[in-house]
Amino acid sequence: MLQYATFKIGENTFGVDVRVVQEVLRPHPITRVPLAPASIAGLINLRGQVVTAVDMRQRLGLPPNTGERESMNVVARVGDAVVSLLVDSIGDVIEVDDSDFESPPETLSGPARGLVLGAFKLDSTLLLALDVVRVADIDVAA
Repeated sequence: MLQYATFKIGENTFGVDVRVVQEVLRPHPITRVPLAPASIAGLINLRGQVVTAVDMRQRLGLPPNTGERESMNVVARVGDAVVSLLVDSIGDVIEVDDSDFESPPETLSGPARGLVLGAFKLDSTLLLALDVVRVADIDVAA
């Protein structure tokens, strides 16, 4: 069994392996970075550690956040680095069976296709497993 921390971005449910999740945070002040790629929302100060915040809506090619609710932070470890994924809302940690893992759906297109490892069919939705390493790859994000 695998455990995934889940969250919503737009209408879709995404998840990342809990082993890479450092913490989940309420909205944090973000300092914009001049000339940064559009998918980099800026930097957050996490108890003295400077963390890059990735705008997951931008990264996935979705319309910007309407501003009704501030983005939540899923702070993940990527190698020696730490990155914050800005998501619409936080879900639960769920267990999935690795035998239920399937290739990314054919209907998945655009930037999301290269960022999703695959999918798990759940009772009420499809859980898209994000590749945090690719999401955090700033060169690809440009």
